[in-house]
Amino acid sequence: MVPPDPVDARLLAVLAESGRAAVHEIAQRLGMDPREAAMRLITLSGSGLPLLVGVECDPNGVRRALANAAAYGNYMGGPPSGPYAVHQSGPHPVQQPYGPQAPISQPFPAQQPPQATWGPPQSAGWVRADQPQPKPVVSRTGKIGSALEADSLEGARLTIQLVEVVDPADFLFTAAGYKLAEGERSVVVHTEVTNTSQIPYTSLPDMYLVLVTKTGETVTKAPVSLSSRPAHKLGVQPGETAGGHSVYVLPEETQVIQVRWSVRPEVDLNTLVWTVDD
Repeated sequence: MVPPDPVDARLLAVLAESGRAAVHEIAQRLGMDPREAAMRLITLSGSGLPLLVGVECDPNGVRRALANAAAYGNYMGGPPSGPYAVHQSGPHPVQQPYGPQAPISQPFPAQQPPQATWGPPQSAGWVRADQPQPKPVVSRTGKIGSALEADSLEGARLTIQLVEVVDPADFLFTAAGYKLAEGERSVVVHTEVTNTSQIPYTSLPDMYLVLVTKTGETVTKAPVSLSSRPAHKLGVQPGETAGGHSVYVLPEETQVIQVRWSVRPEVDLNTLVWTVDD
């Protein structure tokens, strides 16, 4: 049997500590995408290692979800199977191994009968309620320290603050027991996510948090976590604020100009961008 690579070895070491654990818990401890961890474990299981990758659910809840999805015609099935790519470090484009996901349909609020509101001309009171009103413009860009708003695929309303960018963060990286290759440096990004809605946010908050370089390339987070700078945990409940740190490894001379957050692998209208000053 071919020995596992270092990432697989860390996965197996964490699993061996408890003997039984959920995939997302293992991924959280290693700062990995839960889907990548699941694919690696399934591959290792098929290679002959004595491990079983399973799944549990609430049968009635899953049946209700399928029935609701079928009623709205938005059930798209599971993600396509196939090989996945793992990058250890350096700038590289964001991977898109999964198909688009449709947000959960929400019921439309009941329409209120139109009412006229009058006031002095050119004042805030000079408005008719039965006329369409302009929607407030939501800023999708900011600088370090700014809090920007976005919606999750499930419809959760999120406020995301870029608290700090530590560049370089080599002292934090090496203090945690990791080693940088010659010509590499590390960067640590601290973000806080607040769920201001009544809908749970179920994804990893920094799953698609990337660095953007001066040449337009993107750098995804490294599969490591620092004891002094805890990583994000999976999900943010309604009314909750959760903080976490994302670690990146990139060439020493690469200039970072932006930090970018998205709910999908690709850039869309919901993408947030923070400018990083020199």
